[in-house]
Amino acid sequence: MDNTTVVKGFKTFLNEGLNDPAIFKAVFLAGGPGSGKSFIVGKTGLTSMGYRVSNSDDAFEAALKKAGLEMSPENIFSIKGQELRGKASAITKTRQTMYIKGRLGLVIDGTGKNLEKMKTQAKDLKKIGYDVAMIFVNTDLETAMARNRARARKLPDDMVKEYWQEIQNNIGAFQTLFGKKNFLVVDNSDGKDYKAETLRAYKDVMKFTESPVDNAKSKKWIAAEKKKKTR
Repeated sequence: MDNTTVVKGFKTFLNEGLNDPAIFKAVFLAGGPGSGKSFIVGKTGLTSMGYRVSNSDDAFEAALKKAGLEMSPENIFSIKGQELRGKASAITKTRQTMYIKGRLGLVIDGTGKNLEKMKTQAKDLKKIGYDVAMIFVNTDLETAMARNRARARKLPDDMVKEYWQEIQNNIGAFQTLFGKKNFLVVDNSDGKDYKAETLRAYKDVMKFTESPVDNAKSKKWIAAEKKKKTR
């Protein structure tokens, strides 16, 4: 799939803006290896609320599979793997651009390791009227290490430990960036009551999603779109 195909396929979404249940809402997802972010996304009902997930890892994994390559470190870091990674990133960026053009609800999936990139993304979205929030899927180090070792595409232990610590160091900055009210933490460590954690997160995300957009830029865009519909 190339960018031209992606653009054609997503043009229909541009007509959804005004009717999108998560209009002008963006949820950043953060958590290290083994945190269980994909599991939490499903349990918090983000996609059923109208959010579109932007994740280059999913596109990359699909590209590797299509090329007949396993998700192994050797294939990931090979010349072919890096070529596919670049294509997957380009497709994801195009997809995300189309979502934003329609002001659709968006989930930006990442680890939270690159704090400056996240700050830039959040700032750019706020500039055009988006409300932003974060779901931080946290685990203790022991859980992260154990889950990583059980995965088919596992990372070296020292890399998992490094990633985990770097993300933990960013927690304070996350809370500052998104505000206490919109910084949602889900503790997905082994032994925790994940049902209670995800139910609480679901309620918080629903409250964030249903809160009306209340800034001049989003109101101006909505008014302009409504005017177009009446022509």
